[in-house]
Amino acid sequence: MKIENIKPADIEKRSFEIISETLGDKKLDPRYELIIKRCIHTSADFEYADSMYFSDGVADRIKEAIRNGATIVTDTRMAQSGINKKRIEANGGEVLCFIGDEDVAAEAKSRGLTRSYVSMEKAAHLGKPVIFAIGNAPTALLSICSLVAEGKLDPVAVVGVPVGFVNVVESKEQLIDSGIPAIVARGRKGGSNIAAAIINAIQYQL
Repeated sequence: MKIENIKPADIEKRSFEIISETLGDKKLDPRYELIIKRCIHTSADFEYADSMYFSDGVADRIKEAIRNGATIVTDTRMAQSGINKKRIEANGGEVLCFIGDEDVAAEAKSRGLTRSYVSMEKAAHLGKPVIFAIGNAPTALLSICSLVAEGKLDPVAVVGVPVGFVNVVESKEQLIDSGIPAIVARGRKGGSNIAAAIINAIQYQL
């Protein structure tokens, strides 16, 4: 097997070329092609070419919100760290994560809920447009769906890509059925890195 001599600056470009070559004749929706390819680039998993769900107009909705300074809330520090903040902050936005906050931990313990669930409730009180990027906790998706159903939250959109086995598939399908503008990786796969990759893929198109 021959090792390619690639300059560091060209590695990402070559990676996307390989992704396109591997996909071959498979047609991706041009509105979401760059998002799907960045998920594949992040994970080296080509199943994302078939598993991604996009509600109508969701990518444009997220772009417009970022342009207007929307806040992005994640369910993990890893997702928060993985999101490129330069463009977001330049437009007056920020990327927040409440999972480690003491008040969230205390509230979750007293009510017997996960911190992810309670951190979404805290986000509902921000009083500003919010994009959620959920890559780990299905309970975060369940919390968002409940808050919307109760009229306590009206998110710009939800990136719902938690990974795992317990309530993961079910929470994603509930998000889709809720009618909330969403991007979802159906099935068990996902992760904080995928959540960050999706936000980055969208904002890189600004």
